[in-house]
Amino acid sequence: VQLQASGGGLVQAGGSLRLSCAASGRPYSSWIIYWFRQAQGKEREFVAAIRWGGNRSYYGDSVRGRFTISRDNAEYAVYLQMNSLKPEDTAVYYCARGSSLTYDARSVNYWGQGTQVTVSS
Repeated sequence: VQLQASGGGLVQAGGSLRLSCAASGRPYSSWIIYWFRQAQGKEREFVAAIRWGGNRSYYGDSVRGRFTISRDNAEYAVYLQMNSLKPEDTAVYYCARGSSLTYDARSVNYWGQGTQVTVSS
């Protein structure tokens, strides 16, 4: 099952974007679908995650309260609604999958392509 991220773009500070992560087939219920981001010159950072087979979701401290992760079982898709965007949210956003929860990108084995998000001040 491959993952493909989309929905990035250029937005002004305070604006919103919704990213999509589309799976090429049905994810296993045990999978965790992640959003990570990587700003230029920085390490890849955990943003959010959701369990495909449940309702638990997880957020990084820098986005909690502004970003919301959700999934659509019928569409095999995971979304990241990003509100109140800040210039420091500028990064390439990646979706990924794993079988156990981790906040460390180095422990994630499968990555989809990224999508660029740029927030202007």
